[in-house]
Amino acid sequence: MRMKFLLAIPWLLTLLPAIAAAADITGIPKIREGDQIQIGNSKIRLGGIDAPAVDQLCLNNTGERWTCGAAARDELIKHVGNKSWTCHVAQTDRRGRQVSRCEVDGEDIQKWMVKSGWALSYVRFSHDYDADEKAARDAKAGMWQGAFIAPWDWRVRNKKTSILGAAKAPDNANTILLASASGSVAPSPDCTIKGNVNRSGECIFHQPTSRWYAKIEMKISKGTRWFCSVDEAEAAGCRETKR
Repeated sequence: MRMKFLLAIPWLLTLLPAIAAAADITGIPKIREGDQIQIGNSKIRLGGIDAPAVDQLCLNNTGERWTCGAAARDELIKHVGNKSWTCHVAQTDRRGRQVSRCEVDGEDIQKWMVKSGWALSYVRFSHDYDADEKAARDAKAGMWQGAFIAPWDWRVRNKKTSILGAAKAPDNANTILLASASGSVAPSPDCTIKGNVNRSGECIFHQPTSRWYAKIEMKISKGTRWFCSVDEAEAAGCRETKR
């Protein structure tokens, strides 16, 4: 019996690379947020970074509100959304998401997000992208062009949180930055297009002239979102209502 087991060891060793490779998840993703995607049935959290939620607001370099969370997601979609990803799974978090390091054509996606200013180095868990965050801050890239609060602070709505960015924040910055772009009030007078998800899971947008416009309730729980232009709505994968 011992001899048979020893003879089997070389054969078992040949399977180890295949077993390790099985942890990788590959495919063209559905990009939910700047740090969350889904490939097939696998929900994936990009490890080492923290991006703003799609309904997080920031201020641009002139002090106007803008939907930086949606922008972070949309910029990621434009960059590599239609390509095949390879995600190397490190662990599963308490929400059942596969925490992974993902790449596309050899490019580290987390590194690109942080260096482009669309995410922060998640120093609570990793310092892998600290240098990329500094480069984005120095270049005033992405969110760093204006004023914003860290995604982890926005999630807990801490009114004493620090305001980051290159722009000088107005006195009421905290009130603005702790609000939500998916709430009942448009984030800007220029962002009045309403987006919602219909019963089929399709994203539909409604301009103020739409017959259904007044009936669309803008609530975070319903997955609604404000858009600033038709191009922005279409870039997010939404189509205009037919009525």
